[in-house]
Amino acid sequence: MTSVSRPVPAAAPWAESMFSFGVTGTNGKTSTTWMLAAAVRAAGLSVLRVSTLGVAFDDEAWPRGKRFTDFVATLARAHERGARHAVIETTSHALAQGYARSWRFDLGVFTNLSVDHFGTHGSWEHYLAAKAQLFMHLGPGRVAVLNAADKHALFVDQAIPADVERRWFAAPGRGPRLRAADLEAEAIEVEATGTRVVLRPSPAAEALGGALFTRMVGEVFAENALAAALAGLAAGLSGEAVARGIAGCPIVPGRFEVLAHGSGRPTIAVDYAHSPDALTHTCATARRLAGPRGRVFVVFGAGGNATPEKRAPMGAAVGALADVALVTSDNPRDEAPEAIAAAVVEGLQGGRAGWSIVLDRGQAIAEAIAAAKAGDVVVVAGKGHEEGQTARGQTRPFSDVAEVRRLVGAPDTE
Repeated sequence: MTSVSRPVPAAAPWAESMFSFGVTGTNGKTSTTWMLAAAVRAAGLSVLRVSTLGVAFDDEAWPRGKRFTDFVATLARAHERGARHAVIETTSHALAQGYARSWRFDLGVFTNLSVDHFGTHGSWEHYLAAKAQLFMHLGPGRVAVLNAADKHALFVDQAIPADVERRWFAAPGRGPRLRAADLEAEAIEVEATGTRVVLRPSPAAEALGGALFTRMVGEVFAENALAAALAGLAAGLSGEAVARGIAGCPIVPGRFEVLAHGSGRPTIAVDYAHSPDALTHTCATARRLAGPRGRVFVVFGAGGNATPEKRAPMGAAVGALADVALVTSDNPRDEAPEAIAAAVVEGLQGGRAGWSIVLDRGQAIAEAIAAAKAGDVVVVAGKGHEEGQTARGQTRPFSDVAEVRRLVGAPDTE
């Protein structure tokens, strides 16, 4: 690809007035995108939200095309409807294809980076380089929002032009803070109905009222709320609107979506976690909800035809924090489910969790729910919002959410 000058030229004359947020990272992109878009809406502004779960203009769902020309046409339509802000989830695949050189981003957010999609990019260096594209092409005076507790953010920082402003956020669940942060969690309270973040004193924290709340459940969503809040402030939104927007943002489907709790039964959640890092955070959330007496059950597997080196670490992540692991099929694609499960079990061996292999996913979910008691937590991980399971060249209908609801009924809000 040929290089372009900074800032990237607008894709069309109408695009000059569009302020575009780009959100990238291994995990947390979708929830950060949703919360940031909600903050823009709370400020009284129309916004186009583009994520892996679809496109929305304000609260109106729009179709999403697969080509860059479709992407630009969607933004043009939003502009015609009055939107001057767009929050765009930017995958490593899209960035590697040159989206950051073809569409001008005004603010970039880096959530984190961990083992995933290495097979697509060839190595973690190429994977990180793809993510960095979003920031390398930001114009002078624009802003990069980075994770101060993720070591890979320090590499991204080195690739960003010196005239781009840096803003840093940090949450303790990611690990020790590696540099000073503009917005940092002092304490995080996780319940089955949402997550509250007490902020360490700073100008940004003061603007936000000293705390953030999100309906999403888990410490990792506290981290994503920090990223969204800092990005909103950096774009000039009021702290009151940012905090209110994040608090009102609905739960992202399949992201630790609690489908049952209370009434003397276990807490049951469906989560999209399908990497070692994501499973670590998901299991940590389940552990917190279970408390000292509850058990944590995790139903999970690994996808076929993708990143086989993450399978044992996925098992190790679950084995370290869960009490019971049921290894099942995810999307085996062209691989033998038995072989994938065996690789996952290699990581489980030696951990605290007891485990079994139940390749039929529906049966595995049913067994976990049947074995769990009040006070326990069951997490069905890996597929989240997905409504199909791909194996042997065919995709058949299957939804973790629908399966759990079939077994236990609607959520209980007690």
